[in-house]
Amino acid sequence: MSEKLLLPLTAAFFERSGYEISFNAQLEGLSGLLHTFDILIRKENAEYPVFVKDWNRTVGVDIIIKMDKAASDVGLSNPIIVSERFSPHAKAYSNRRHITLMSKREILASKRQYSKK
Repeated sequence: MSEKLLLPLTAAFFERSGYEISFNAQLEGLSGLLHTFDILIRKENAEYPVFVKDWNRTVGVDIIIKMDKAASDVGLSNPIIVSERFSPHAKAYSNRRHITLMSKREILASKRQYSKK
């Protein structure tokens, strides 16, 4: 599955959950850097950045830290990262920083469950 397919699947997952979706959202951080988020989701007063990494390799803690810093720089908390799998260090860091990690499997299972209704 390519990222081009995972990105719309991820967006559809959040739309079914009632979120408004913005693709390739660019926000300037307090540092002056411009950060691009694959998806920015909004519901009521809540806004979360979503990063989609459809790789054949495991997402490591370095990527999680980079995403966390980008989200923090633009004033957003609790980023969401979607990928195939995550390293144990990435999972531990994410638990400490309240970062949501979602696997492709979770997205696809949700889609199948929704389709049965």
